[in-house]
Amino acid sequence: MEVTVGVGAVPGVSAEEVLAAVDAVLPSGARVTALATLDVRAAEPGLTGAAAARGWPLTGHPAAVLAAVAVPSPSARVAAAVGTPSVAEAAALLGGARLVVPKAVHRRVTVAVAA
Repeated sequence: MEVTVGVGAVPGVSAEEVLAAVDAVLPSGARVTALATLDVRAAEPGLTGAAAARGWPLTGHPAAVLAAVAVPSPSARVAAAVGTPSVAEAAALLGGARLVVPKAVHRRVTVAVAA
């Protein structure tokens, strides 16, 4: 199964933190085709480092595009902070048709997986 992993993270997160969060939720046998996040986070060293370490492309989406995606777990706090009620789930869904792993928080990283 090919999947897109949506990632939300605080500034300064490490590549190791991102990869640990992805590894914690990735379904067995899944093949990651991309990491996806908020466009203003796509240049974060932790995200670019995680993507580079695994050879995954990293895609950044504008907040307005993410905000237009219907998600099961929107967050008013995230909306107030970054302009969209969802980063991880919305970014994952932009790369896949259905969520196979809803948003899960692992320390400073939130991840969701869509196939």
